Amino acid sequence: MGHIEAFFNAISDATWGWALIPFLVVLGLFFTLGSGFVQIRYFLRMFSILMPANQPGAKGHVSSFQALVVSVGGRVGGGNIAGVAVAITLGGPGAVFWMWMIALVGMATSLLECSLAQVYKRSEPDGSYRGGPAQYIIHGLGKRYTWLALLYAVSLIAAFALGFNAFQGNTVAGAVQDSIGIDRMWTGIALAVVTGIVVYGGIRRIARVAEVVVPIMAVGYVAMTIVIILLNIGEVPGMIATIVANAFGFEEVVGGGMGAAISQGLRRGLFSNEAGLGSAPNVAATAYVRHPINQGIVQSLSVFIDTIIICSCTAFMILLGDVYQPGAEAIDGVVLTQQSLVGHVGDWAQYFLTAAIILFAYSSIIYNYYLGETALTVFTENPMSRHVLRALVVLLVLVGSAAPGATAVFFFSDPMMGILALVNLIAITMLFPVGLRVLNDYRNQLKAGVEHPIFEAERFPELDLDREAWRHD
Repeated sequence: MGHIEAFFNAISDATWGWALIPFLVVLGLFFTLGSGFVQIRYFLRMFSILMPANQPGAKGHVSSFQALVVSVGGRVGGGNIAGVAVAITLGGPGAVFWMWMIALVGMATSLLECSLAQVYKRSEPDGSYRGGPAQYIIHGLGKRYTWLALLYAVSLIAAFALGFNAFQGNTVAGAVQDSIGIDRMWTGIALAVVTGIVVYGGIRRIARVAEVVVPIMAVGYVAMTIVIILLNIGEVPGMIATIVANAFGFEEVVGGGMGAAISQGLRRGLFSNEAGLGSAPNVAATAYVRHPINQGIVQSLSVFIDTIIICSCTAFMILLGDVYQPGAEAIDGVVLTQQSLVGHVGDWAQYFLTAAIILFAYSSIIYNYYLGETALTVFTENPMSRHVLRALVVLLVLVGSAAPGATAVFFFSDPMMGILALVNLIAITMLFPVGLRVLNDYRNQLKAGVEHPIFEAERFPELDLDREAWRHD
């Protein structure tokens, strides 16, 4: 076992340790510049696309909004509560500023990868769509890169469907035990049951559940933050000034100064919003849209919601309170957020935070399952394989919840996520010219006065597209 752990630690060091974060940042800047700051140009259009009147009708299909909430539910997890607290503890308030900056850059990366997922999506026998990095590697780069798609698929299943789902179950069970006193086993059984009910319904049921759960959890968390801001309105300008001053080293509050702020802010932002990691495109491909760029724009909004809004909520709760003391002994991430919230509004807030953790983690679990299901289709279309995966996910949620130390077995999750991120970044860099052509097609239609651009597969005869998936009724 020691040799296996050493092997995966070496992979983690070679990806997250030094290569992956600079790669994500540099490519994000390249995509931003190469696309002409597309995430800023179309920022307001992100919201107009989601208006009911602008959603194309397609009975039985996943809508653009449903795909958005599924991906937001997956991106928003325990890391938005605990991870932000850790970033502030280790990097100081300035980490929040760099978290914002990487989110703005990551919006362009997300737009590109999710648009490509739409371009190369395939029709399923039941009328739904499936796509993602594995599909745009095979159909975009060519069959000779199938080995790269297989590597991506193995990494996605191992990291998200298996490892991270055990972690999410562990997070929920720990939070419930600490705040309410319910034994981990009972929490694990309940979580496993509701997970099974949803994942056995496929992407349409996952989308319907996310459509209800995600807005409730997001709006509730934001509303709590607004209350805290109003209670501390006089301290808000000072907090913003501290964030900016610490971000640029004018005010050093932790060891490492500006370097620590940048490192922690970039790491937290990238881990949280997943832009470029190749996970969200799997969900983006399921939506019925008129043009691939539409869903790319919408998925770019999910990065904004996750990091600029939700992560900022946690940061404001902490920085406007008295619990966090720069340079003091580190407090566990969830505990710091919990104590800060209690300090603002009272002891009842710990139950609110527990409910938030449950909703955040549950939405991530069903999202992670779907990623695994999509990756599985790269190997086999046998329906039995999906049943095996569903049973395994439910079992891992139960085991991860019931045993406090069970998640230590899944030490391979982060290294595997590093591999799939590198594979995805290589693929979208190679496919950037295709993405730019599709983006220019969208822009040209807008310039010609077309209010809702339509993607005509016939305009791209040299691309390996599924014409049925782009048949407009």
